[in-house]
Amino acid sequence: MHKPMPETGAAREDILRDLEAFKARDPSYKEWRLWSLVYYLDEQHSTFLKDAYHLFSSENGLNPGVFKSLKKLESEIISATADILHGTEEVCGVVTSGGTESCLMAVKTYRDMARDKRRVRKPEMIIPETAHVAWFKASEYFNVKIRLVPLKDDFTPDLKKLRRMINRNTVMILASAPEYPHGTIDPVQEIGEIAQAKSIPLHVDACVGGFILPFMAMNGEPIPPWDYRVPGVTSISADVHKYGYAAKGASTITYRNLDYLRYQMFVYENWPGGIFASSALLGTRPGGGYSAAWATLQSFGKDGYRKLAADTLEAVNRLKEGVSAIEGLEVMGSPQGPLFSYRSTDPELNIYAVGDQMDARGWQVNRNQHPPGLHAMVTAQHLAVVDDYLADLRAAVDVVRADPELAKQGGAATYGMLAHVPLRGMVKKKVLEMYSEQYRAGGGELNLAASSEEGVTGGSPGLLDRIVAWYVDRQSKRG
Repeated sequence: MHKPMPETGAAREDILRDLEAFKARDPSYKEWRLWSLVYYLDEQHSTFLKDAYHLFSSENGLNPGVFKSLKKLESEIISATADILHGTEEVCGVVTSGGTESCLMAVKTYRDMARDKRRVRKPEMIIPETAHVAWFKASEYFNVKIRLVPLKDDFTPDLKKLRRMINRNTVMILASAPEYPHGTIDPVQEIGEIAQAKSIPLHVDACVGGFILPFMAMNGEPIPPWDYRVPGVTSISADVHKYGYAAKGASTITYRNLDYLRYQMFVYENWPGGIFASSALLGTRPGGGYSAAWATLQSFGKDGYRKLAADTLEAVNRLKEGVSAIEGLEVMGSPQGPLFSYRSTDPELNIYAVGDQMDARGWQVNRNQHPPGLHAMVTAQHLAVVDDYLADLRAAVDVVRADPELAKQGGAATYGMLAHVPLRGMVKKKVLEMYSEQYRAGGGELNLAASSEEGVTGGSPGLLDRIVAWYVDRQSKRG
């Protein structure tokens, strides 16, 4: 049922009180018990972001010739980004609304570039299995076929297979720094050599790592080269609203030079409203996003970001050591950035049941699949709760080990069942059907449990419970 617009306006203080009340069931991110989605430092920084955003909340970056202040802010954000990514003076780019827009723009750019320069009519891109879901969305939006590189045991892409996938229709290759599911930095140098030898553009998805890996390296952490120091790298996406701690949404996409960036831009010359040009996906580009991102970079500077990176790394290392010290658990792969995943090595210890126990203790724990695991995206402020998290994790493992039946209950049962449901196309269709119903006119609030950056499969069961129930019912009717 639709809720109509009120006939008369309410008092603003009442409206603000209602807004505050709406947050009652949201995750406790200010207590640092959430492990994705939010990059919160403290109220002082949040107030600073609000003030910076408010100063340009009405300005529009659509036409860079109108609000020259916004073009200055954008240029300086891109310049600062190019600096920490070891770019030359030729590196250029734009501020986008988030990592997904940055990824979409790279695919559009390289599709159009290949169409123009090599007359490619059936474009393909080569991406690892661990690539962020935004790349699959870009494939669907821009009709660029994906060729998926399988992983080796260390969760890095199989480069021999990658090399064999390249053909005349290849418009780009992707590497991640790091990839989201396990926190592994793809072997960018080796992929760069392949890309350069074949004259194929290489994009590095550093939406997660772009504003923390450089500062970890400055602090002496042995991070392998992954940015513009690698000759084959032609573009990089990096989110300022993640480990840059800017307000949402602010990301960047930069290119090695303007010859690439030109293909990102859209121009239409025959519109009755005049000649139209746009540098990225959005038309209206919120000025507040520019100003808050610029202000954040100015506020922290390299010294501030190095301190945040040091605290984050300490938290990550203590968490990984603590997880590895628990019998039956192991960290997946060799994560080098701010996030990692871990799994069970004990067939009798169900990792999803451990996740259920952590949820019950007030942690918002995200799930991985293929292979099953639990995921943590760590920020500097998580350093304050490392000991509490590990203590609860040890207790959760003990509870699950003492009661194997927990694997057949709650989220553990849901995720366990879903992982073994065949006919993935049918599952996709059912997810779309149920998910879209949440948006039916007058449908009210979404009936979804908390989810991670990766969507509905990342968080606690909600929609997934319903999918599994549908599948079980379907199988029972089929006999």
